[in-house]
Amino acid sequence: MKEYKITINGNEYVTSVNVEDGIANVTVNGQEYKNIAIEGMVKKNKSMPRVAPRAVSEQPVAVAAPRPSAAAGDGTAIKSPLPGVILDVFVKEGDAVKAGDRLMLLEAMKMENNIESDKDGVVKSISARKGDSVLEGDVLITIS
Repeated sequence: MKEYKITINGNEYVTSVNVEDGIANVTVNGQEYKNIAIEGMVKKNKSMPRVAPRAVSEQPVAVAAPRPSAAAGDGTAIKSPLPGVILDVFVKEGDAVKAGDRLMLLEAMKMENNIESDKDGVVKSISARKGDSVLEGDVLITIS
């Protein structure tokens, strides 16, 4: 398995890639993607030499810790619907919010997406800050 640090549109990602027989298992910032078919890859053939992929960086890579998740009883976790970048945060910890209140602005696929509260409550914690890159399913805010 090879580890790479890649930058896409100014956002840094830590990745691990394992490819066997044209099928890849990839981890991006702690999120696993399994059984990814890679077009154009030839399955192993005993008559063909095996070529290892070249790493982008030979320096050791520190893997980012997974983002915190809300445990049962800790409140409702508001999760990112798409991978993207947090453009703005409209609340702070301790703020009272109502269902439908705008909490954050997420840029994903060159579109701005409002992240709204799905219930009335109080902002217990904010896990993502302005400028953070987030993946789909990352906890952004916990409301109790």
